Amino acid sequence: MSTKILVIEDNEDVRENIEEILDLAGYHVTVAKNGKEGIKKAKDFIPDLILCDIMMPEMDGYDVIYFLGLDNKTASIPFIFLTAKSEKQDFRKGMELGADDYLTKPFDDVTLVKAIDQRINKVNRSKNTDTSGKNGAGQNFLDVFSQHKKTKKLDSKSFIYLEHSSPVYLFKVLKGQVKIFSTNDEGKELTVKLISENEYFGYHALLNNQNYPDSAVSLTEVKLELIPGDSFLNYISTNTELSNYFIKLLSRDTIEFQKELLSKTYDSVKKRVANGLVKYANKQPTNSLSVPREELAHLAGTSTESVIRTLSEFKKDGLIEVDGKEIIIKKKNELINYQY
Repeated sequence: MSTKILVIEDNEDVRENIEEILDLAGYHVTVAKNGKEGIKKAKDFIPDLILCDIMMPEMDGYDVIYFLGLDNKTASIPFIFLTAKSEKQDFRKGMELGADDYLTKPFDDVTLVKAIDQRINKVNRSKNTDTSGKNGAGQNFLDVFSQHKKTKKLDSKSFIYLEHSSPVYLFKVLKGQVKIFSTNDEGKELTVKLISENEYFGYHALLNNQNYPDSAVSLTEVKLELIPGDSFLNYISTNTELSNYFIKLLSRDTIEFQKELLSKTYDSVKKRVANGLVKYANKQPTNSLSVPREELAHLAGTSTESVIRTLSEFKKDGLIEVDGKEIIIKKKNELINYQY
């Protein structure tokens, strides 16, 4: 069966030219003249690769890749943007949304076909790799994820997913730090968990087949690895070692949640702030922390004013030093065992 390509392009001349080139190259081509039509055809046609213009009326290419990324059936389809622009911010925005490549118009026949072949060959190599674990003895089972991954770079304070949205990816932090948090009806935040390098998140919603129970935001500049949810669930169902790994993560999360619940219910504000400082310190290579007081308040489940007062008392007691926004932990063990 020939490779299926969906071309989404509002310029009729460009669209027909691309269709002709790809037909001659032996691809099975379907075209759409705008973003809305492209999304519908992508879900009906399920192409092996999508070529999509950026600047289109009604719905631009950024909207197309965003909405396709919300559907497990289309989220992992290789996506190449077609654009007449070359500004860095345009490339950056597209890659952050999950684009695999860019072609800047005008491009020649060879460049177009070569870009498509490279992406298709990469996908085919991934499909031909045995991920069942039967003949991969000694191989780190998490390496199979790299065959289907996408990477995304985000600035500080960028949302990764929102509470109640549908899960699409399993995430892994390659660089930086992420905060998982929930918000009550009054808009008050409570930090559920801090995620640092080489840690996974987003698996609860995927495994439960439910919408996200919380939100995720980058605390620093981050680089993320995105593994399509359907690939993750397929691996889970066929690989005992992988399923055991995530069962352990779920068990660990349950234990940590129980401890957090007890702390928020019975511990003093000072104890909760001390615990929050230790958690941030455990996620950093040094005891010098650049933590906004508001973020520490969200983690401790108290007000920013209470955090500021508590930090002042910790400073007087010699547990920490404060240098502007920096908090330097001097006596970590005493913070861990804080009893007041």
